[in-house]
Amino acid sequence: MTDRVLPASERASPMMALIAVQSLCAAFFLADVASDGLEIGWPPFTHWHFMIEFAAALSLIAAVAVEIRWLMALLRRKAHLERQLSLASGAFHDIVAAQFRGWGLTPSEEDVAMFTLKGLSIPEIAELRGSAEGTVKSHLNGIYRKAGVNGRGAFLSLFIEELMTTAPGSAPDRA
Repeated sequence: MTDRVLPASERASPMMALIAVQSLCAAFFLADVASDGLEIGWPPFTHWHFMIEFAAALSLIAAVAVEIRWLMALLRRKAHLERQLSLASGAFHDIVAAQFRGWGLTPSEEDVAMFTLKGLSIPEIAELRGSAEGTVKSHLNGIYRKAGVNGRGAFLSLFIEELMTTAPGSAPDRA
């Protein structure tokens, strides 16, 4: 089974539906309590049945209010996290692009290097680029040579290390 991340609208919709149903129930109970209060006469607070229905209606209204506040807070938090992720993604792309420029990669090598960072295999890269696997291997050898590493794992670790040393709040190097 694969986990699929639902869009915000799909995650919030069930909660909004629940809030709508509870609001309708609260309106029904309030109308019932008002009707009972008119039938009983003043003061209606002297009857147990009325008091229980009144407390239940107020509790339901309070629950709806709490759920609305909770949902709004979650949606604000989600929007904030999406903005942060977008900023981090852009920063990572800038780091990668600067590193590629520093190594003097050709456009084809940059393309292959980016696919490698994304975790694609040599056959997948060759298929996406419409080239032979040998061409991709040749580009990878040039990339590894220019980066000063001897393989895919070392190449990937350069960027992981870069992320760890440039992360906000990361500990300084202890040499």
